[in-house]
Amino acid sequence: MSGGDWKAMFRGIQENDYELVNFYLKSGIDPNYQHPEFMASPLAESLRFNNLQIAELLLKNGADPMLVEMESAKTILAIAKSLDGDKAIELIEKY
Repeated sequence: MSGGDWKAMFRGIQENDYELVNFYLKSGIDPNYQHPEFMASPLAESLRFNNLQIAELLLKNGADPMLVEMESAKTILAIAKSLDGDKAIELIEKY
């Protein structure tokens, strides 16, 4: 995996580009990788941008809902709770 590929996927998460994120996941990008420059989890970023369809895609492709994000030092569930998103919390608890 190159940092460029991960960064392109990460930008797709921020821009709610489901097809692009799906492409990179199918290409082998690790949904749990936290780039040392960003230190953010793709799953957490999808929650921050309220992209729940992408969050579910990441979860279905191996994103770990118990992961502790380097940037925030919080679990994904704690991030969802801090954003006060009931649907996000429900989605994370499902996994």
